[in-house]
Amino acid sequence: MELTTGAILRRITETPLSTAAHKLATIILDGIAWKDGYNGLERGTAAFTLAHLAEKMGVSRQHLTALLVELAASGLALVRWKPNGKFAPWLFRFGCHEDADVPPDLVSTSGDTSLSRESKNKTIFAGRIDIGEASNVYRTPWADLIKVAKASLACWNVDTQVIWERFLAFNLARGNAAVPAGFLLGFMRRWRTSPDSAAKPVVHAAPKRASTQEDLELNRLISAAPSKNWQFHESDLCRLIGQSAYDARVLNAVRQFGCPKFSAIFAVHGRAVLAGEISP
Repeated sequence: MELTTGAILRRITETPLSTAAHKLATIILDGIAWKDGYNGLERGTAAFTLAHLAEKMGVSRQHLTALLVELAASGLALVRWKPNGKFAPWLFRFGCHEDADVPPDLVSTSGDTSLSRESKNKTIFAGRIDIGEASNVYRTPWADLIKVAKASLACWNVDTQVIWERFLAFNLARGNAAVPAGFLLGFMRRWRTSPDSAAKPVVHAAPKRASTQEDLELNRLISAAPSKNWQFHESDLCRLIGQSAYDARVLNAVRQFGCPKFSAIFAVHGRAVLAGEISP
């Protein structure tokens, strides 16, 4: 069987299944990537958490498991695996086509108009990224692409802004003024899954002969800052002192330490913890 949306959809309709299993197979088909790089996936795979599938199906996790077993045992030969850790999404693939001689570069033809050809299923990192552009990812065209692509990667549960800040810091440290957009997807694919990598900022200062007192103080404040759910601590501090005062503290930290804004935010949070304004 050829690997196209229409071919798999026809196999789904021809395979004897319960009504619920037919619906589940169609949902999985809708999330399949049809070209390497779409949604950060290999061609022919889809990524979902079981909780998301259960919600879309309106069934319990137990019932969902039974339906997945039904699809695996059917002619669709659904397979699933989890390469990115315990809490990452499952990857799904219909095995019913794998005995066919399919050219590796074959994609759905222009006549294939089923759900998986909608643009929302296609994430393409094209063009170039100026490393000096806005530090707020939501003021760039990259936020939606990051959000979609990370769903199947090890950084799936990392805040989009954190990924963007880490990407900018990574390239600034290497003197890159602009890079191909594909570098961003590659950076996300190589994301380290240790707890600190998802939340702690990386401070890349200009080369110095020795650590200054400001460096030591910055590291001390960052170490005191809560590393998890830092957005909630930002909200708590804003409610306590007001948004304007919070922004002023961040700006003062940037000027005092000569650090990126993201590092300054953690310094502000650390100082607030030490002052007893927010909890650690």
